[in-house]
Amino acid sequence: MSWPAPTRQHHDAFCRKEGWQQVRDARGRTGTHHVTYELHLKDGRILRTRISHPPDRSTYGPAIWRHILRDQLDVAEDEFWTCVRDGVRPDRGEPATPAEALPGEVVHLLITRVGLTEGEVAAMSRDEAVARLQRYWTEGA
Repeated sequence: MSWPAPTRQHHDAFCRKEGWQQVRDARGRTGTHHVTYELHLKDGRILRTRISHPPDRSTYGPAIWRHILRDQLDVAEDEFWTCVRDGVRPDRGEPATPAEALPGEVVHLLITRVGLTEGEVAAMSRDEAVARLQRYWTEGA
């Protein structure tokens, strides 16, 4: 697939949409002529990218663009454009929370107060877990 010419503005939009934290800017606070973003990943890595100021419609050359995607953003080009255009964040390998996951506090109460095993709690739906806690609080059993 063919993509538009990547610009500093696209680069900045990607960082903002994925939730990167701005750590430096070009307003003289660090003496640089770049805006610097960081993204802390669950695996412990910290990605860092720099955008020349101002983040305008200046385009990147093919070699520098490949470097930015591979070494700074750690994404494929299609993931980059999907995020910029549609707001879909790249898959960074973080496990998704199941829709019916029990809150940690409920699990803790069922195990420590009610006396259920981890296996019993894991087999419960959200409604079953809440009903079991309510029974414990009203009947004491």
